[in-house]
Amino acid sequence: MLRSINPILSPELLYCLRAMGHGDEIVIADANFPGSSIGPDCIRADGSSASEVLQAILSVMPLDTFVPDPALSMQVVDDPGAVPEAVADFQRIIDETADNPASIQGLERFAFYDRASNAFAVVQTGERRLYGNIILKKGVIG
Repeated sequence: MLRSINPILSPELLYCLRAMGHGDEIVIADANFPGSSIGPDCIRADGSSASEVLQAILSVMPLDTFVPDPALSMQVVDDPGAVPEAVADFQRIIDETADNPASIQGLERFAFYDRASNAFAVVQTGERRLYGNIILKKGVIG
C-alpha cells in the first residue's frame, strides 16, 4: 500500500501509467470488451467497475490539453446521440476529478475498436453496464 494512491491502481497499472508518455492512450473497458484480443497489453481489473478505475486513473494521470478530444466513448449502435448510463457517470467523474475536465466525445463502434487497438494498454474491468468503455489521452504535468 502507498499513501495517497488509490488501491485500485495495481502495481501493473501504476507501472503502465508511469511508462506512458504524452499523447499515449489508455482504454478502460467493460467486461464485454475484447480486451485480450484487440492488441495492446491487457491489464485485468475484474473486481472494479469502469467508473472506479476511471476515478483512480484520473487521480494520478493528467488529461491531454493539446487535443479537443482527450476522452472518447463508444457510440451506441443505431443511436449515436444516446448517452448510456456508464458514459454519463464517466462525464461526472471527469468533471469532478480530472485536472483538465473535458467533454467526452463519441466514436462509432468500429472506429472505437480501431483506436483502442493502437492504445498503450487496455484495462479490462468487471463493468457490466453496456458501453462502459472510454479512451483517455495522457497529458503533461507542467
